[in-house]
Amino acid sequence: MRLLTMLLLVLFSVAVQAKSEGERVRAWTLEDQFGDAVMIAPDTRLLLVASSRKAADVVNEALDGLPEGFLESHTALYVADVSRMPKMITRMVMVPAMRSAPYSVLLDYDSKVAPAHLGQGDDVLWLGLVGLVVEDRRTFDSPEALRQALETLPR
Repeated sequence: MRLLTMLLLVLFSVAVQAKSEGERVRAWTLEDQFGDAVMIAPDTRLLLVASSRKAADVVNEALDGLPEGFLESHTALYVADVSRMPKMITRMVMVPAMRSAPYSVLLDYDSKVAPAHLGQGDDVLWLGLVGLVVEDRRTFDSPEALRQALETLPR
């Protein structure tokens, strides 16, 4: 019975993740590719979520060439949903490859932050936040469009 209750709580918490404007994003902590715990902070202004390899490629290409520390200086976080990939492959192949990125990639192993229903699998989900409330929700399917949007972010 306890297991069933816990399972229902986990499923409910995933289902209520903010997905539209005006909704609140719950606080969470994920590990980045270096194993460091990163918590979403109340002052986080942008959350980029990639739920597929194609979406991750869009983010990576859009961030390529931007100054080191760009995401941090804009109070932005990048989350990669790796829940559909076998954990052994993720930990032995993907994570070491991500370590060369000059920015932090938060790894969502359990689809805690990036449930599949938040957007199209191959699109990058952009959540503009104010006090962890979604003020702006967009999707991007091209690195050029995402890069242009990133370059217009206020500091």
